[in-house]
Amino acid sequence: MTNAPVEPIPDGTGIPDVPDVSAEWYRRTVESAAASPEAIHVFVEVATDAVAVVLAAMLVAAWWRARTGPPLLMARVLLVPAVTVVAYLLSETAKELWQEERPCRTLGDLATIAACPEYGDWSFPSNHATVAAAAAVALAWAGGRLAFLAIGVALFAAASRVVVGVHYPHDVIAGFLLGAVVALVLPVPARLLAPVITQARNRAAVGWLVGDAGAGDAPTVRLRRPTRLRRHPRN
Repeated sequence: MTNAPVEPIPDGTGIPDVPDVSAEWYRRTVESAAASPEAIHVFVEVATDAVAVVLAAMLVAAWWRARTGPPLLMARVLLVPAVTVVAYLLSETAKELWQEERPCRTLGDLATIAACPEYGDWSFPSNHATVAAAAAVALAWAGGRLAFLAIGVALFAAASRVVVGVHYPHDVIAGFLLGAVVALVLPVPARLLAPVITQARNRAAVGWLVGDAGAGDAPTVRLRRPTRLRRHPRN
């Protein structure tokens, strides 16, 4: 573990707890990003933090759709923020235990798009990747076309943290996997919450949040037996 600021290691090899392949991958990515046009610098730097807003908008859209869906769907949507918070707390705990220095400080000879976080804001795992993956996979449980879009946004969020220079690739991979694994358990508490949603839909005070009573119930369709045509005798 790293407990004090480290001296920059220009070639990126031999860094404690950092695979050489990850350090080399980081170096190549940052160098390519630095050589890109200024417009791309601005876009990536803004977009890497704006991802949270995009995922929040997707959550609102999923909630609005779930208001007319079955109780289980609403339960899954309402648990998205809870799953995301749990994933974040686990990620932050891992950071404090592991205490990996940021690559933009360890490899001090590289120019990065984003400013390097202050000392003590550890690198492994990536909080951005963890939160994005947890939210995206949780939204995927809610189904709909937003599922694929949410996963794509989460992948962009993870990759952008390397591009702007604040994380190693293994930081974002670990964060993404952590968030995804946490979100995979969402159906379990959702099944427990679904009956509560059903009861809540009968109360006007919270109907606006969970949807109207009877929402999502499939209408009963009665099929009439076709009548046989009678043949009339020919004259």
